[in-house]
Amino acid sequence: MPADDPPETFHVTTDEQLRAVSNLTRHRIMAVLRFEPATITQIAERVGLAKGSSSYHVRLLERAGLVKVVRTRKVRGVTERYYAMAARSIELPDPGEGGPDVLMRHAVADLESAPVDGERHVRMAHLRLTGEQFAELGARLQALADEYRELSDPSLPDVSLVFALFHPARREPVEGGAK
Repeated sequence: MPADDPPETFHVTTDEQLRAVSNLTRHRIMAVLRFEPATITQIAERVGLAKGSSSYHVRLLERAGLVKVVRTRKVRGVTERYYAMAARSIELPDPGEGGPDVLMRHAVADLESAPVDGERHVRMAHLRLTGEQFAELGARLQALADEYRELSDPSLPDVSLVFALFHPARREPVEGGAK
């Protein structure tokens, strides 16, 4: 395990970092590393990649500062490196108006690839809230996610939680009716 606790948040600020997290394979590698360090071989097995591909993607994540080596050991004359996330969470820059949110695209891809017969809780609710209610709900959702992250046990199966609280774009009426 890492000798020190990682910082709470890694702020993605460079194009290199954004490219690194924008790739679905690297997103899945980071998911493997979110609770415990792993070697290239372990990452490859868990993500379903060849070791060479796994090594390539981990190197890109390491170069971008998103993952780091936290432990090494010698195995039959070869240095085995254990990688871990550089922070407990990653904060991406706002994608801007009309820009796709990388994390949401990855979450949808993960949901689509999840076993259909597995248990899921997927809901969407349209609400009308005051500014104060909006802020309170956002804080409560974050606190709930943080509470359950503290309860996470690396020996248990992975569970993903995604939430998005936002004001949708206003739809302007089309002149002459819808076409």
